[in-house]
Parts: sequence; structure tokens; C-alpha cells
Amino acid sequence: MDINNVGGTPGGTRTFLLGMIMLIVGGYLLLDLVSVNGGYWNWGFAGGHGKTFGITLLPLLFGIGILFSNGKSFAGRFLTGAGALIIVTGIIVNLDIQFRQTSLLNTLIVLVLIVGGIGLVVRSVLPMMHADDKPAAPPAAPPAT
Repeated sequence: MDINNVGGTPGGTRTFLLGMIMLIVGGYLLLDLVSVNGGYWNWGFAGGHGKTFGITLLPLLFGIGILFSNGKSFAGRFLTGAGALIIVTGIIVNLDIQFRQTSLLNTLIVLVLIVGGIGLVVRSVLPMMHADDKPAAPPAAPPAT
């Protein structure tokens, strides 16, 4: 394994590392500008008004109760898994994700870091030649007979 040949192509290690650093810093800054808030569990099919988190606990609780009486019960496992999935889905569905207010300069810096980092990473896996490298000479023509 040659550390100087990223992706099996000559050169590109420094370009790859610089691109990854730019991508990581840009991604961090972008995620830092995002604000996440929780909301109320207001599902229209489950009452329509107010908080409805309690009804999502029912399958989980019934499944756990069945599993305590019979640990190998398919119904208990199914209800427990479905109840947990409903709760996780409800949490994700009720998240409110917003891009916080920031200046245009900060937004451009973040986007340039991300896009430039992706560009450098892609460029690093392509064959790169150094200034002292010469292109390979074309193959010589076979002698005429």
C-alpha cells in the first residue's frame, strides 16, 4: 500500500487530505447553523387535537407484557418492535429543523468549503502528474518489413 497514491492513482494525497479537511470543517459549520426543535405529537388520525404521545405507547406496553409472560412469543416481539418503531418515527416526524439566521458571507464560506472539499476529494482520485514527471512516450511503430 502506497500512501502517496490515493485511490490507486499516482499523486493526490495532499489534495485528498486538504479536501477532506475542507469538507469536514464546512460540514461542521453547516450543522452548527441548523437549529432543531421538538414539536407536539399531533397526528390527525389519532385524535386530531392536543398531545397524542400516550397512544403510541400502547403497542410497546402490550408487547412487553406479552414478552414477560412468554419470551418466545412472536406477537410480543412484533408489538414491542412495532411500538418502538412508532415512537422513533413520531420523534423524527415531529422535529422542526430550521437554518438559523446568518450573514451571506458565513453562508458562502460554508458552501465554498463543502463544494471545494468535494471537488478536491474527487480530483485526488484522478491520476495527477508532478512538474518533474514527463508523460509517457507513445509506443514506437513496429519496423517495416
